[in-house]
Amino acid sequence: MLPQWFIAIYLVTSHKKGISSYQLGRDIGVTQKTAWFMLHRIRNAAKNIGMEELLGNDVEIDETYIGGKEKNKHKDKRVKNTQGRSTKTKSVAFGIKERQGNVKAFHVHAAGSSTVLPLMIRNVALGSSVNADDHRGYSTLDDIYKLSRVNHSKGEYKRGNCHTNSIESVWALLKRGYVGIYHHWSKKHTQRYLDEFVFRLNTKKVSEGERASILLNGGMFSRLSYKDLIA
Repeated sequence: MLPQWFIAIYLVTSHKKGISSYQLGRDIGVTQKTAWFMLHRIRNAAKNIGMEELLGNDVEIDETYIGGKEKNKHKDKRVKNTQGRSTKTKSVAFGIKERQGNVKAFHVHAAGSSTVLPLMIRNVALGSSVNADDHRGYSTLDDIYKLSRVNHSKGEYKRGNCHTNSIESVWALLKRGYVGIYHHWSKKHTQRYLDEFVFRLNTKKVSEGERASILLNGGMFSRLSYKDLIA
């Protein structure tokens, strides 16, 4: 089984948009259920690697809503009033991206100021320049950061050095993985999927072999039991 673990770690860390449990199971010769458990244990191992350092200088922040469109669902499964920032059927992710640097992403209940402010204080150096859109949950950041904002609701996406293009590129990659590879994930597992994508993005400048080694070395003491996973 140990060689299969090494192959699985290499495949997960080298596929830019991830790999499904069905595909991994076929590749290494295990059942889909076993591959699904392995994938979550690998994501769990990646969750804290490189996350202890504060982001700084110029950073961008943004929130995104992850979930399928109601119009694509069977009529009997559609839920009303889920457009926009509704969280009835969607997971909310809040992201912080240092320009030319690392990214951090968090599964949150909502992107209001009571959630955003503590995450920013724990992860972004005070006094940094913060670029954001016009979401009202970011208003309180103006007291402790150099906050610049673009007004997306009025069609403004860049003003001088102020934009959120980098963090939005992160969400674009995440959603291509969601739609094209995973198709769906439950809210309770969202943070682990975010950890998987963040780890690959933060190690994109190293080789695939080095990336697998970083995960092995950094996550060797992490543990996720099947009982905890499905609880």
